[in-house]
Amino acid sequence: MPSANTYDLIVIGTGPAGEKAAVKAAYFGKKVAIIEKEKCYGGAGINTGTIPSKTLKESALYYSGKYDTGIYGHDRVLDGQTTIQDFLFRKNYVIESLEQEVLKNLERHDVKLFHGTASFEDKNTVLIDGDDGEIRITGDYVLIATGSYPFHPENIDFDGIIVHDSDSILNIMRIPDSLCIVGAGVIGCEYATIFGVMGCKVYLVNNSDKILPFLDDEIAQTLIAQMHEDGVNILFNASIDEMIIPENVEDDIQIRLKDGMVFDVDMFLFAAGRSGSTKALNCEKVGIELGKREAIVVNEQYQTSQENIYAAGDVIGFPALASTSMDQGRVAVSHIFDIHDSDALPKIFPYGIYTIPEVSMVGITEEQAKADGINYLVGCAHHSKVPRGRIMGAKFGVLKIIVSKDDMVIRGVHIMGRLASELIHYGLAIVEAEKTVNEIVSTVFNYPTLHNLYKYACFDALGNLSGHKIKDF
Repeated sequence: MPSANTYDLIVIGTGPAGEKAAVKAAYFGKKVAIIEKEKCYGGAGINTGTIPSKTLKESALYYSGKYDTGIYGHDRVLDGQTTIQDFLFRKNYVIESLEQEVLKNLERHDVKLFHGTASFEDKNTVLIDGDDGEIRITGDYVLIATGSYPFHPENIDFDGIIVHDSDSILNIMRIPDSLCIVGAGVIGCEYATIFGVMGCKVYLVNNSDKILPFLDDEIAQTLIAQMHEDGVNILFNASIDEMIIPENVEDDIQIRLKDGMVFDVDMFLFAAGRSGSTKALNCEKVGIELGKREAIVVNEQYQTSQENIYAAGDVIGFPALASTSMDQGRVAVSHIFDIHDSDALPKIFPYGIYTIPEVSMVGITEEQAKADGINYLVGCAHHSKVPRGRIMGAKFGVLKIIVSKDDMVIRGVHIMGRLASELIHYGLAIVEAEKTVNEIVSTVFNYPTLHNLYKYACFDALGNLSGHKIKDF
C-alpha cells in the first residue's frame, strides 16, 4: 500500500506554471502535492511581477488623469494629495484577492499543499523544510516551477528603502520625486512610464542604443517619444560608474555615469535581469543541468536532464511570461501522463508590454521582414482617427500591419495605445490563420469599436501597393 506521502506528481512552486500544472494533473485523477516556500500563493506572477506592476499602471493612469485631457480638453494636474497608500491600495487589494483564488483553485482540485523550502534528496524524494520541521515526500514525477528572482550586482547595495530591485519597489514608503532606473527591458520601461506619468523625473539608463529591441523599430521610436513627453529621460549607451548612497535616506543618491554625466535622484531601481530560483533545490544532487543565470535546461516537453523531473515557467528562462508559463506547465503534465491534449506551445504567441502607452505585438516586425528578404508592405491606422478613438479621447496610438506583398497575407501586427494587449488577440488569430488583407476588409466589426483599426490598416495597405509606406505615426 503506498504511503500517504507518496504522490503521482510533486510540484514545487504555486506560480502560474506550478498552479496550472498541479490543477491539470489533479483534474485527470492524479494524486498531486504542491510546495510553496512563501506565505503567499501565486509566485511572482501575482505577488511581485505581472499582476502588481499592471495594477500600478492602472493606478498611475487614474491618479494622473493621463487620458482625461483627450475627453475634457484640459490636463488633470496632480494636486500633491495622492498618498503612497492611495497609490498602492489597488495593487494590494488585487494581490490579496488573487492569492486567495490560487488557494481555492488548489483546494477545489484536492491538491495537497505543503509550506516550506523544497530540496531533492534523490530523483523521487523531496525534503520540505518548513516551520513545523522537515517532511519527506516522494513522487513518480516532479515539476519544478520555482520562478525567478531579481539579479543583484555585487556593486549595488540594495536596502529596500531608496535602492530597490523589482520586488522591493512594490513596497515603497513614498512616491519619489526623481528616480534612476537601470535596464530598459520590459520591467524597466514599464516602471519608467508608471512613475513618469505620476510626475516623477525618471532617468532610464540603458547600455545599448535601443529599448525593447524585439519591438518593431517604428513602434519603439514612438514609445520613446511618448516616454520623453512624460518626463522619462532615456540615457542610451550608458552605464553607471559610481553610486554615492547617502547615510540619511531622506537625502539624494548621486549617480555618476561612465561618460561623466552626474545627476541626483531620491530613489534607485535596478531592473536589468532575473535569475532562476534554483539554489535551494540541490539540482546537482539529481543531475539537473543548469544554464545561464541558474535557469534549468529543458527539452520541448519541459523535461530536464533527469527524465522524471520537469521544469516550467520563469525558472527555465525565456520567454518568462505568465501566459506562456501557464501553458508550459500544462504541456509538461500532458507529456508526463500521456494525456495528449496539449503537446506543445504554439509557435506564434503575443507579447504585451504594459508601458504607458501600452504596446503589444504578434508575428514579424518590419526589420525581420527586411532581414528575411520578404517582399512586404505596411498598413497603419491611428486611434485618434477612428470614431471609437475619438469618443475615448485617444490622442495617440497606432495599429501597424506587416503584409507579404506576393500573397497579401498579414504576417505581423503591432499596436501601441489604449487596450493594445486586448486588441492584439484578433491580430494573433489572423496571423495564425494567415488571413489576407482582403479577408479583413470584408469582415464586419461592431461600430464604433477599436477593432475597426484592423480594417482601416488593411485599407491603408491596399493603398500602399505602389510601395509607399506610411511613416506618419
